[in-house]
Amino acid sequence: MEVDPLAQANTNESTALNSSSSSMTTTPENNLGDRPNEEQELYPIAILVDELKNEDVQLRLNAIRNLSTIAMALGPQRTRDELIPFLSEGIDDEDEVLLAVADELGHFADYVGGPEFVHYILAPLENLASVEEVLVRDKAVESMNILVKLLSPFQITNYFLPLLKRLSNAEWFTGRISACGLHAAGYAKCTAEQQSELRTSFAQLIQDDTPMVRRAAAKALSNFSKELTPQLLVTSILPLFLKLTTDDQDTVRLLTVEDLVQIAKILSPEEFRQCLLPTLKSLGQDKSWRVRYNVASHFTELCEATGEAITAEEKLVLFLSLIKDSEGEVKILSIGQASAFSKMIEKTVVVEKILPCFKELVTDTNQHVRAAVATNISGFAPILGKDRTIEYLLPLFLQLLKDDFPDVRLNIISNLEAVNQASQLGIGFFDDKLLNLCLSWLGDAVFSIRDAATTNFKKLVDIFGHDWAKDTILPRITGMAHHENYLYRMTTLFALTTMAVSLTPEIIRDKVLPTVIGLVEDPIPNVRFNVAKSLEVLTPILKQNPDTAQLVSTKVNEALQKLSQDSDVDVKWFAEKAILLGI
Repeated sequence: MEVDPLAQANTNESTALNSSSSSMTTTPENNLGDRPNEEQELYPIAILVDELKNEDVQLRLNAIRNLSTIAMALGPQRTRDELIPFLSEGIDDEDEVLLAVADELGHFADYVGGPEFVHYILAPLENLASVEEVLVRDKAVESMNILVKLLSPFQITNYFLPLLKRLSNAEWFTGRISACGLHAAGYAKCTAEQQSELRTSFAQLIQDDTPMVRRAAAKALSNFSKELTPQLLVTSILPLFLKLTTDDQDTVRLLTVEDLVQIAKILSPEEFRQCLLPTLKSLGQDKSWRVRYNVASHFTELCEATGEAITAEEKLVLFLSLIKDSEGEVKILSIGQASAFSKMIEKTVVVEKILPCFKELVTDTNQHVRAAVATNISGFAPILGKDRTIEYLLPLFLQLLKDDFPDVRLNIISNLEAVNQASQLGIGFFDDKLLNLCLSWLGDAVFSIRDAATTNFKKLVDIFGHDWAKDTILPRITGMAHHENYLYRMTTLFALTTMAVSLTPEIIRDKVLPTVIGLVEDPIPNVRFNVAKSLEVLTPILKQNPDTAQLVSTKVNEALQKLSQDSDVDVKWFAEKAILLGI
């Protein structure tokens, strides 16, 4: 009967010393007592074992994260002979601890003596690759893939390939899932015969009876295909890939989209058209929206990978089917790909085929679809240019800006400055068509809209310049300071404070400061403490110019001193803070 290492670590040290000659069955843990200076050498492992037994998960995690320190104390030989076997046999813990072990072992090569001895680490990782928790398995596979790069052909043959065979033929599906992610790592170091066996093994996993294994194989196929020559890809993997694309589980089929991108990069245009074009069309029209969703998600990647293998017309047909999909999530992903795809086709096609779809989507019943349109429609401006933007996009902008759903308005507002900059609409056009609408956002019932509007005005000042700000926008904003609704007065302060960093000290003096100070005696405390916050921002700007710096010690200081005597505690606090920082 083996002695429990946890029990042994907790025995009296003298008992441990006296038991070295006992007739116990030899285990990695028992070996800890069979060496000179045993009391000192036992200590690191004993502490590890003791902490791994602790009820506190955090202490157990700390013990695992100190494995490298313990290994350094033991040295490579004892790490290989005692610590690694202990990790292989002695750990049965919570997933969080096992995950930490799997992570640590991936960086353990130096502690076992370097690449020559890396194969020792594979044993505990093999055990971890078979546990039930997916995160632990994935981390174990990740660590093994790191270590396999260090293995010699001899180690590949005698240690890694037998391990991979055991996992691939494991009775429990978890081992077979992990095996899928290990085939690519050692392929290049194998002999031609071994590579053939790996292809056969991977083919068996692709055809596994368990959907989870087939899913893992589909996920790993992309990396495995990178290791193959185009000829082997066509003869060995392509038939299996096509089988996955028709799998009865949509969770398997959807993963083949990413594989398709990788395979398209390897095959010639002629081979792709002959072998995979029908498959791509089929996936784009799959009965499962999840599969179509994944096609939409990778659409531009597919277009780039396939190149001339698919004509522009064929790509357009597929894209239009996705952007008109009955499922909102598919439409949203397609909308996100639209501007990138439009750069690959003629402008006339964009105007005649893509924009009409967006015109319909602007009134889509799904508010999240409309929000996606508002987010992405600005991407068309640099493609279309000024004239076409005014003709085709502006009506859509205006319609979206009036949408009842706040996120739609917010998204279009946040991107309006980019549209103007990209298409160079100009000051005159903005003042004529958009200024009043932009000003109306400052009074929106939703704070995020008002906040976005103030940020938008700052960006517009950066584009149109100080004169435009002084003559056009500031008079309109400062006029709101007298509005009977206190929210408008607060928004005035927000807007002026946000724009201040883009204005000159002179404009601050003439146009901004009088309005801010004019609200010092506002009846609403929230307005008054925002005056203090605003003055805190304006102070360093005024100090930039000697002609305006004196205002800090006069008008600004007088206003803050008055606010610091306010009856409201918040007003006093912000005023005192501004005085401390600014004066």
